[in-house]
Amino acid sequence: MSKSRSEAASSSKKQGAQRSLSHSIFAQFRQTQLQELKEAFDFIDSNKDGIIDKNDLIATWDALGRIYPDVDLQGMLTEARGPLNFTTFLSIIGEKIGGQDKEDVLKAAFETFDTTDTGKVPAKVLRKALQTWGEKLTDEEIEEALKDAPIDSKGNVDILQYVKTISGSKEDDLD
Repeated sequence: MSKSRSEAASSSKKQGAQRSLSHSIFAQFRQTQLQELKEAFDFIDSNKDGIIDKNDLIATWDALGRIYPDVDLQGMLTEARGPLNFTTFLSIIGEKIGGQDKEDVLKAAFETFDTTDTGKVPAKVLRKALQTWGEKLTDEEIEEALKDAPIDSKGNVDILQYVKTISGSKEDDLD
């Protein structure tokens, strides 16, 4: 059975709107950000089927040394309005960072490495992350990035203080 002209036109308009939406999602990010987000998506998509599901989240959090209850994992997935493919992943990321200020985004990023929920992360863990993921930094670049980090006697970086330092809000507090 073939589609009527009005059904075909409606279908064409929907596909055009989806392509437009998809394009605008990709337009929110710089090319390097898209590459980094694709690497993150691929890391999370452990079964490599192009869709992030609960088993992928379990494997990812296990690899990071964290265990989350099923209800929390399902909650993460319900943010998606359907299968969590790369475009949907970008849409969710765009929504999350769109409404946050620079300090919140930085804090959330560093907190992913805080496996002890102490508000601190080992400097060696940050070094490894900067050498391994995204735009891999050189040893000199890492030294520069961490030179003003508030590192305690145990080698841990205080996340909140470091975020204030690198976001410039620490200077604002002094005024």
